[in-house]
Amino acid sequence: MSNESRTKRFLERNETSALTHIADAYPMPSVGMGLTPVSEQLYDGMNRVDKVPPELYTRFDVKRGLRNADGSGVLVGLTTISNVHGYNKVDGRVEPDVGDLKYRGYHIADLVDGAQGEGRFGYEEVAYLLLSGALPSQPELDDFCARIGSRRQLPEGYLALFPRTTYSRSIMNVLQRATLLLYAFDPTPDDTSPIHEVDVALSLLGRWPRMASVAHAAYKADEHNERLVVPPAREDYSMAETILDVLRGDEGFTRDEAMLLDVMLMLHAEHGGGNNSTFTTRVLSSSGTDAYSAYAGALGSLKGPKHGGANYKAGEMIDDIAAHVSDWGSDDAVGAYLEQILLRKAYDRTGLIYGLGHAVYTVTDPRAEIVKHYAADLAEKRGQLDKLELIKRVERLGPKLMREVRGIKKPISTNIDMYTGFVYEMLGIPQDMFTPIFAIARMAGWAAHRMEELYGSARIIRPAYNSFMDDLEYEPLSARN
Repeated sequence: MSNESRTKRFLERNETSALTHIADAYPMPSVGMGLTPVSEQLYDGMNRVDKVPPELYTRFDVKRGLRNADGSGVLVGLTTISNVHGYNKVDGRVEPDVGDLKYRGYHIADLVDGAQGEGRFGYEEVAYLLLSGALPSQPELDDFCARIGSRRQLPEGYLALFPRTTYSRSIMNVLQRATLLLYAFDPTPDDTSPIHEVDVALSLLGRWPRMASVAHAAYKADEHNERLVVPPAREDYSMAETILDVLRGDEGFTRDEAMLLDVMLMLHAEHGGGNNSTFTTRVLSSSGTDAYSAYAGALGSLKGPKHGGANYKAGEMIDDIAAHVSDWGSDDAVGAYLEQILLRKAYDRTGLIYGLGHAVYTVTDPRAEIVKHYAADLAEKRGQLDKLELIKRVERLGPKLMREVRGIKKPISTNIDMYTGFVYEMLGIPQDMFTPIFAIARMAGWAAHRMEELYGSARIIRPAYNSFMDDLEYEPLSARN
């Protein structure tokens, strides 16, 4: 790589759309025309007709949310990519079990410990495993990393068109549109052959960290009325190093920090075909659409507050607890505040303890167990062990209080989000980057599932919905009130 390409770029407002503010001069209809009596049916009609009596779901055995009545997922496919294990089915009943996560047959703990034990980064190895179906040899891993590195640079002219959303604070939305913009730079974007699909996956693995960081940098530059600074691409950096490099800039980062972020990326790389964003990828891919559209759809799903968009809430909740409980080491004090949270009298008043509960795991989330182990070293170096102990106390006390205060009967397991915010905070990662980093990591899993859908089952996903409506007689327009 030339020295010139390794220098920072400074972009003025007239050089990039990332710093351009263009407001829509035309207000939304409900604002510009108001909510009038004649528009009442238009805006409120769905609330009158879109409610199906709950007993009908039972009568027709409807699997709402593609869930069985016991909370387990409806079986809609078979996969060779991963196994998310959290319970056993015994005589038709869900029996809680210790959680386990396997990628292509390998326990996630073994994959993480293997890389960490050898003092090397492991995300690229995991991504190769998910995409190809086998662990790489050293030459294969070097080649894989080089191919990702070759796509770190953004296309010429891309930054001039960079689609930062005017007056938006969502980097996920920017990342969606930035991904769709890459479609226009691809000479064969609708090619769904294996070679092109792998190339697109490598390209997004290389470019998403810089695209997300440019969006974050644009917000900061705009906030302070400064030029947009785009750091140089480092083709030899791992994914974890790339993310920290573009976020930290001149501040730099330590090897320990990059290694801990690498653990987080490995844990977020894949989590079964049924999670919302991966299933979105599979649904879109089953239609035969292009890769960019499928991954943009997955980003939209992950952005949702019931999926990846909630990953910052647990960290924010822990900070709130820390601010309102004077004795972090007291079960009584912490428990009393958790009770207030459950009663909707504290924190965000939703009655939720974030980081507790999972759709599959019932006893333990193996990812959370791994994070606890590897986060402890950095927490000790940062003087944050007391906060780590506070999180563990919330993890221990929360399930019992949820049963006592809210009457929740199903098994309650900690999930990885309990520790995500704490780890990212120690790494100095801004909150608006939490979900984009989740997406960057999950790209490997999405790509694996897309290709399994394209080249495996090869049938468009089309579940059934029973209709619930009365037959009506058509009336001429002149006869309607």
